Amino acid sequence: MGMKKKSKKKTPPGSPKREYKDSLFRRIYSGEDERSRRWLLSLYSALSGHSHTDAAGLEITTIDGTVYVAIRNDVSFLIDSQMSLYEHQSTVNPNMPLRGLMYFAQLYRENLLKRDKDLFSSKLVKIPSPRFIVFYNGLSEKPDMIKYRLSDAFDVADKSGEFEWTATVLNINKGHNLELLKKCDSLYNYSEFVGRVRANADAGLSLKDAVDEAVDFAIQNDFLEGFFREVKMELPNTLFFDLTQEDYDRHRRQEGIEIGARQNAIENAKVLLADGRYTLEEIVKLLGIPEEELRTEISMETSSV
Repeated sequence: MGMKKKSKKKTPPGSPKREYKDSLFRRIYSGEDERSRRWLLSLYSALSGHSHTDAAGLEITTIDGTVYVAIRNDVSFLIDSQMSLYEHQSTVNPNMPLRGLMYFAQLYRENLLKRDKDLFSSKLVKIPSPRFIVFYNGLSEKPDMIKYRLSDAFDVADKSGEFEWTATVLNINKGHNLELLKKCDSLYNYSEFVGRVRANADAGLSLKDAVDEAVDFAIQNDFLEGFFREVKMELPNTLFFDLTQEDYDRHRRQEGIEIGARQNAIENAKVLLADGRYTLEEIVKLLGIPEEELRTEISMETSSV
């Protein structure tokens, strides 16, 4: 007699999805309808400092599939001959520039094929300028902005700047980047909703109750032009899936462990730097902390004294 297969434990329908923040971000800025295109345009305008009102000028270029090891981008689009890629993350890591490079390689390939351009032509092929923005609202304290550079990952340090790729991380947690959130209502509403869910969960509510209360709060305050009222009944299908409260709690603990390990590495770097026997470049290579992040952390600590 064969071994009896262990049945997979089913979870109740409507359990909140771990990636609810990421899914909601893509839903808001997908550009699939006129309102979403307006939100995407307003986000671009707030970041660029330019005032754009014609949502028809957007050419959505989001990659639908995967790029590498199931890494998927959030929102990418063309405007002003600039190829912008916006991504949401609840954690930041030094591999973002490399991911961005891979994203844009595919985006440029599709762009060139669409325009029927030949890279072996004697004529210079013009391409849209790239911009990679990561919106961060995780638990770890971060400055308003930090830039991660591909050169931080080079085995041999290279300060020539001859080849660089940058991921700009913008902290959209409460109290950060106030001017940006003031300029973009949709991003402000998104940030407030996510913050509300987190505050509810921290206050002891189950994840489902935390989300439900945040949705009702968003409806009462007309967040996203009534978006939450319209999709309230379908939220379980768009923001949730089979994830139990235990899964969510485990994820939060793991996120805390990762944050603690990262902070511990930064503290060790500060000790080594204060010792005076190691250069910043040597510490960066030894501990694997991007130089820009270490400089920013030291700057934040100094300014708070």
